Amino acid sequence: QVRLVESGGGLVQPGGSLRLSCAASRSISSIRDMRWWRQAPGKEREWVATVTSGGTSGSTTNYRDSVRGRFTISRDNRNNTVSLQMNSLAPEDTAVYYCFAATLGSVYWGQGTQVTVSS
Repeated sequence: QVRLVESGGGLVQPGGSLRLSCAASRSISSIRDMRWWRQAPGKEREWVATVTSGGTSGSTTNYRDSVRGRFTISRDNRNNTVSLQMNSLAPEDTAVYYCFAATLGSVYWGQGTQVTVSS
């Protein structure tokens, strides 16, 4: 099992930045994909970004179109953390952001952290 705890959410003005962090309760080095999802009020949860561990060749990343170029996902396998740097935030980025991990036969979600983009 792995417990995921997100932090770093808050209120930010349009155009601002936030950095979300996800701390795992155990090593994530064996977890190939770590992901961020989000859920806006009244909407379904949607995938935001994935960072895939490539071992010695490093990690690869993938993003939904609406955040590509503004958000950056990264992982630190030594400290068991995953981060999401969010720049040029817009009101439509307002949502609860969730950290996600999947292992063989199990999926894990954090409790979420609220991001509100408003002037």
